Amino acid sequence: MAGIMIVEDDSDMREMLREAFSRRKFTIIEAGNGHEAMARFKSSLVSLVITDILMPDEDGLKVIMKLKESKPDLKIIAISGGGKAGPGNYLSLAKTLGADEIFTKPFSLKALIEKTEELIRSEQCR
Repeated sequence: MAGIMIVEDDSDMREMLREAFSRRKFTIIEAGNGHEAMARFKSSLVSLVITDILMPDEDGLKVIMKLKESKPDLKIIAISGGGKAGPGNYLSLAKTLGADEIFTKPFSLKALIEKTEELIRSEQCR
């Protein structure tokens, strides 16, 4: 089954996503920040990345740029609650930088899983 990297600094959110996608038989790689994500990405077989935007050390926008530079066809889903500024601006920028889909927190887990499966299927059809 396809590998998914979850990049999320909130450990509860990361755990919820890990459990949901593990039940769907995906191989899961986790990272708590952007630096960790980039280190783990280099040594993994990841089909899709789900990344939070606002994180300490290195934010999700930088992660998206670096991942797309490294693997232009990689599927990326950006998620954000937006902090005090609200999610709109960050998620719009994430889309501009190459995110294939965006979700505002709180989001429907079912919708996220469906979109993830759709993006992975589209990649496998290539």
